Amino acid sequence: MSVHPPKLQVQLNERLQKLKEIFMQKFGEVPLFYAYAPGRVNLIGEHIDYCGYAVLPMAIEQNILAAVSVNETQDIQLANTNPQYTDFTVSTGDIRIDRANPQWQYYFLCGVKGVQEHLGLTALAGMRCVVDGTVPASSGLSSSSALVCCAGLLTVEANRKSLSKVVLAEICARSERYIGTEGGGMDQSISFLAEEGTAKLLEFNPLRATDVKLPDEAVFVIANCCVEMNKAATSHFNIRVVECRIATKLLAKSKGLDWSRLLKLGEVQAELAVSLEEMVQIVEEVLHPEPYSREEICQCLGITLESLCSDILSPNTQHVTHFKLYQRAKHVYSEAARVLQFKAVCEQAADGAVRRLGELMQESHASCRDLYECSCPELDQLVDTCLRSGAAGSRLTGAGWGGCVVSMVPTDRLDSFLLKVRESYYRPDARRAALEKQSLFVTKPGGGAAVLFEA
Repeated sequence: MSVHPPKLQVQLNERLQKLKEIFMQKFGEVPLFYAYAPGRVNLIGEHIDYCGYAVLPMAIEQNILAAVSVNETQDIQLANTNPQYTDFTVSTGDIRIDRANPQWQYYFLCGVKGVQEHLGLTALAGMRCVVDGTVPASSGLSSSSALVCCAGLLTVEANRKSLSKVVLAEICARSERYIGTEGGGMDQSISFLAEEGTAKLLEFNPLRATDVKLPDEAVFVIANCCVEMNKAATSHFNIRVVECRIATKLLAKSKGLDWSRLLKLGEVQAELAVSLEEMVQIVEEVLHPEPYSREEICQCLGITLESLCSDILSPNTQHVTHFKLYQRAKHVYSEAARVLQFKAVCEQAADGAVRRLGELMQESHASCRDLYECSCPELDQLVDTCLRSGAAGSRLTGAGWGGCVVSMVPTDRLDSFLLKVRESYYRPDARRAALEKQSLFVTKPGGGAAVLFEA
């Protein structure tokens, strides 16, 4: 059955009413409809979706919301309620995305362009949009992907088309790559497929989602370390994607597989038909912990340096000379196993479930920190603070190098946990203290993207 994002008749709440007023002041007309897409928190399974492995996120209540009107001009006019984001107008016949300058409007245009190309729309409807976001930017809660998803959804609605949630998620995952981020699809998938009250195990190729009931006796708390990280503005993220791609090829070649067609670590496991634990063992046997030079990689694969640069490296990783293949592959296979263990513990709902889930979260953070090297001193400090303050488990969430920590906190410890984290991490630092209100909050699984009409 093909399920479409819901279209809801709603009474305008305070936020929608305010957005409507801003829209009317800006454009002198009322919005035709509204669209929103939520941010997400990944509970476990970091940096493995683009390797072909399942992840376990939930949507959060914070979202990207847009008010939209449709017209017969050939223009898309964009404005943002946040004054730090400038207005932008573009012709529907000239949508270009500047990879070198990852501004907010280009994420929006990724969603528009993805839908336009998928549907083969030669002429797009003209649109006026005012965007409002409550997902903190560059915090690892997927504000950029939520913006891409919101833009994709409202483009479908404005052009009177219909697409399923799964197709929209896949379009938006592909189209975010226009801005240069080679992600794996988790963020866009949970933004569309989320349902209130449940986390989701997301599997890829084909995309499918399974409900995961979280323990009643614990809540999840998000805490921002107050270091911003924009994936598209640095090469950290894409370097890891490339390191996993090269590790895939070396592992495949060592096992006599057709390595040239394999791109993801998950594909090697599927071809060998072995367990994740056995894949970790193969990594130990085949790859060495010392970084690999370009020359060594070319020698191992029997390819030229030109071939490595053109066929395997991405545009913003051409400068990299050494690659940590053992560490990245070991993280991916062990993290993929932790996701399945996490789901199994949730399903069993036995005594000690919260403690075991907490241990898995801590193992995940250690692996992100030590093997994938996507943490930072502030994230590590915040994880330690959360654990000392009573969390059963705590880990970075999102791409890392800044952004947020997610903690699993027994319900009866929640008040003292929040107090201790405030006093230990936020209050001693003036900048953090100023950001505290939007940086520390309890969240529960929210619903997915939808179109809203004023009732």
